[in-house]
Amino acid sequence: MGKMLARARLGWALGQQMGAGWLAYRLWYAASLKSGLVARRLPMSSWGERPFTATLADPQLAEPNAYTAYRQQAATPFYFTAPDRAVYSSLLGQWDGEEATPGRLVEELRSGQWRYYGQPCGDGNKPAVIGMPPNWHRNPFTGQTAPKEQHWSRISDFAHGDIKTIWEASRFSFVYALVRAYWRSGDEALAELFWQLVLDWREQNPPQQGPNWKCGQETSLRIMGWCFGLYGFSGSVTSTPERVATLAHMLAISGERVEGNLRYALSQQNNHGISEATGLWTLGLLFPEFQAAARWREKGRKALEAQGQTLIYDDGSFAQHSVNYQRLMLHDYLWCMRLGELHGRPFSTALQQRIQAAGNWLYQLQAGHNGEVPYYGQIDGALILPLNNCDFQDFRPVIQATHYLTKGTRCYPDGPWDEDLLWLFGPQALGTAVISVRQDDFVAPDGGYYTLRTAKSMVFTRCAKLHHRPSQADMLHVDLWQQGNPIAVDAGTYSYNAPPPWNNVLAHTRYHNTVTVDDQEQMERMGKFMWLPWVEGKVQYSQRSDDGRLAYWQGTHGGYGRLPQPVKYQRAIVQAGEDTWLILDAGQSIGAHQYRLHWLLYPWAYTWQPEQGHVQLNTPGGVYHMRLGQIGAEAALSLVTGAKDSPRGWYAPYYGRREPALSLTVEGEGKTAVFWTLFTPVDTKVAALGNSVHFHGQDGRVTVEWSLTAASNLVRRVYVEGEFTRRLDITA
Repeated sequence: MGKMLARARLGWALGQQMGAGWLAYRLWYAASLKSGLVARRLPMSSWGERPFTATLADPQLAEPNAYTAYRQQAATPFYFTAPDRAVYSSLLGQWDGEEATPGRLVEELRSGQWRYYGQPCGDGNKPAVIGMPPNWHRNPFTGQTAPKEQHWSRISDFAHGDIKTIWEASRFSFVYALVRAYWRSGDEALAELFWQLVLDWREQNPPQQGPNWKCGQETSLRIMGWCFGLYGFSGSVTSTPERVATLAHMLAISGERVEGNLRYALSQQNNHGISEATGLWTLGLLFPEFQAAARWREKGRKALEAQGQTLIYDDGSFAQHSVNYQRLMLHDYLWCMRLGELHGRPFSTALQQRIQAAGNWLYQLQAGHNGEVPYYGQIDGALILPLNNCDFQDFRPVIQATHYLTKGTRCYPDGPWDEDLLWLFGPQALGTAVISVRQDDFVAPDGGYYTLRTAKSMVFTRCAKLHHRPSQADMLHVDLWQQGNPIAVDAGTYSYNAPPPWNNVLAHTRYHNTVTVDDQEQMERMGKFMWLPWVEGKVQYSQRSDDGRLAYWQGTHGGYGRLPQPVKYQRAIVQAGEDTWLILDAGQSIGAHQYRLHWLLYPWAYTWQPEQGHVQLNTPGGVYHMRLGQIGAEAALSLVTGAKDSPRGWYAPYYGRREPALSLTVEGEGKTAVFWTLFTPVDTKVAALGNSVHFHGQDGRVTVEWSLTAASNLVRRVYVEGEFTRRLDITA
């Protein structure tokens, strides 16, 4: 009875948030999986049972030599052609280093190893052992294997560990490294390796059988990789007519899988629908000889246009609330829009404007010396166009390519991030003008993203009225970057499906840089990727002084309004100089509660003075200080790094990898709690006296006056007394 009530409650909440039509379709789809309807619609077969002839408009083209002759005559445009290699090879070497080279990745692949989820070479990082050829159905980290002879609809998402790790090798992302290395060296062994892997995958993965057919997005990403390899190795002696025809057959069957379940992908309202539309658009353009080519092309285009208008907001924010999914989405659209240009089928101006805004969104968040952005949202390790030597955390390649696609200029000077331009747009893109774009305070109200930025530091926060389902309970989380170095950070994701306590646990409120009340989440977790009801954030105030030295931002969310004795929670961010920041957190209720403020700091070398609530960080930019406490009460402070029995004090720089970080908490109990946190390069004491907070910043003595009066903002006034007196009045 309890389970039935819980399911009914979940269904009601889902209907309220997602709509009755969405819920009805998802219930129907779940029933169609269970009843075997999906398996009957997309039945298992051998490759011979669905022959190449059945997929072609002209069955006579199935003969390999005839097919090769047709392909050579049709010359369907791609980003590059085989004769381009002579020019490209002279350009590619400029971006290589001792570790940063596709040759290093290829050598590991030859020995049966591969770097999952963008984990870097060097620094003792070891690749996964996948075998050569790989076991396409095995998780190389746990040894778990998914059944390869069952229909994909019968295979559980979670019964075999993290299924993403089983899927990863079958994305064929290593094709990009193989092509990049081949165009540098001309080593025919690399082309031969590509074909051996394709043919082995074919043998081990008959149509609609096993885990690697389960996800249409994975199938679409494999389509992209196979197409890149087909064109990248088209000039190789190893690309025989028989092999080319075989791969084309595999691509056609893959298109049938994607089309057959596209409606479900679109119902997810996320990257899955975009990626699967990308697969259909790609096949429809590059293989006009396929029977379904025109239909796939138009279905793909229609979905790409519709998804772009629905899931990318006017301000460039993306519906998945994640910097990494923002990049994945942009990679899909870069691939599709450039192909559309080459085939004389450009997308609408409205979509192009959305993509431009989405690229600018990432650019405005970019804060790190090495192209990093705040690690916000789910980070699942996806890097679907690895066309450069840059690290997974470097977002400059996709920002640069999107900027060039939409504006015809570059926003960054020459660097290894330009290799994407070469592969997608050709050598002419490398010489285009660099027109710098100002990074300033950024307001993205549709998605609810805000930054306060100075010449030396940046604060990022999230305060949104959600339009699409959230994946983390992290409203009013704050990131802080100082002189291009991370200070206060997001923990990342680690894994969607791992043994406790690591089962997507970093999505919880308590591991973000915000306040938790009574150890409750901002929303209730109703499933691995479902939080209900959606928490609503609201920006209450934002102001900057004329000279830019002072700024104030305030927001609130109603996540704890659902408690029996509701809590009003507000967060205020005060900028008092170029890289001095005071953050106030206030919780108020008619009843007593337990309040807990958490901060996760990047693991720089540090010293900790618990009696003073003081952490000194030794960053590459110099010493930086953090102090924290509670106003009007004795603070209960705690610092943990890399806890042995919990996820506290950990962060995941890459999916599947975790490292110790600094977790600080301050806790208080009562009807009201006001916490203060100071970040500054100045080693200063903090005096929290009455309704004011005093400290010294770079510009002099700072006084911040605050109040919990309902009629006013949390902060009323900011004074700075030094060589110049500055004042910021926060009006009601």
